[in-house]
Amino acid sequence: MNILILGSGGREHTLAWKLHQSKKLEKLFVAPGNAGTNAIAHNLAVGVNDFKGIKNAVLQHEVNMVVVGPEDPLVNGIHDYFLDDKELQHIPVIGPQKAAAALEGSKEFAKEFMCRHQIPTAAYQSFTNETIEDGFKFLESLKPPYVLKADGLAAGKGVVILEDLQKAKKELQSMLIDAKFGNASATVVIEEFLAGIELSVFVLSDGSGYKVLPTAKDYKRIGEGDVGLNTGGMGAISPVPFADQEFMSKIHQQVVVPTVEGLKKDNLPYKGFIFIGLIKVNNDPFVIEYNVRLGDPETEAVVPRIKNDLVEVFEAVANQQLNQIDLQIDERTATTVMLVSGGYPEAYEKGKVIQGHDTIEDSLVFHAGTTMNEGQVVTNGGRVMAVTSFGDDFKQALKKSYQNIEKISFDKMNYRTDIGFDL
Repeated sequence: MNILILGSGGREHTLAWKLHQSKKLEKLFVAPGNAGTNAIAHNLAVGVNDFKGIKNAVLQHEVNMVVVGPEDPLVNGIHDYFLDDKELQHIPVIGPQKAAAALEGSKEFAKEFMCRHQIPTAAYQSFTNETIEDGFKFLESLKPPYVLKADGLAAGKGVVILEDLQKAKKELQSMLIDAKFGNASATVVIEEFLAGIELSVFVLSDGSGYKVLPTAKDYKRIGEGDVGLNTGGMGAISPVPFADQEFMSKIHQQVVVPTVEGLKKDNLPYKGFIFIGLIKVNNDPFVIEYNVRLGDPETEAVVPRIKNDLVEVFEAVANQQLNQIDLQIDERTATTVMLVSGGYPEAYEKGKVIQGHDTIEDSLVFHAGTTMNEGQVVTNGGRVMAVTSFGDDFKQALKKSYQNIEKISFDKMNYRTDIGFDL
């Protein structure tokens, strides 16, 4: 089987690494990929939203399956594009169709979905520039901190949490009137703040049955102790120690089942990953958000724990036979620490030579923002590499990750040394 993965980050390198282990795989392609995928697959110079270019690549390389990494092409309808094209419609796409991808593409759509299917979430209201005065009044009715979310995709930067009411009003004006996030903030969702500890649950659905994958917890802020600006993620731990059997049972009954059943009731065919961002408040789960793909860097901690042949799993998704798969999970803990460029998530330089990454033996190194330049691996993004290790618990696994990070270097390399500090 020939498989094409769309994307260029750590998530895509991890998927490529896992699919590469399958005896069912003949050729693996990644578009556009990075220096890590280049070592185990054929990188194609095609953008994830270049649907015509993707079609040409699929036909040229006789691709039998497409696995979509990031959210953009899903929200833009890559799956529908395949279904509507006579030359492509027989090729399965792992990732939901456009209508279901609105679970991530629109915060308002997701909140309406949760309310419709009685899925626990924070109280909210939505506003546009025409109803901004109502937005101000709603903010006044809430207790701080205030949570404002751009409705559309804003590259992970569309959520703002503020303690001060006047600053929250100013931020609402900036988002709605000044188009701070462009079209993404034409509608803004304001919701009550929930205090608790966050975790992520991943579900793989074939449109009928589903499998719950391992839990994970990621760390979004750039600074130690979870301070500073939000990033795409600085590290992750799987499984989450505080998600015991009783709590997981609540997640399953109150969140996972109504989500999967809700998609069916709303006639939203769903073949792919559902990322459920949760917060544990007292001992109850509340949904913060949905993503319609695997998270990054959670993928780098979750996927290595799956023992199954991933090609077989994806074939089962394509054929709606997922319930026949016995999902085998490694009991050990996996931890991921992200190495980032100096200055990230603000301005940073690219093209820094990376050394030592190819000497690591007892951890996994997944490339995120890397490329090849004159035979050398160099930085090509804010998040550069993820180092994943196994251990009997997260402390043991983290110790191994940090020991191996000391062997890797590039100019102005930065990483958090306190992943798991709140566990």
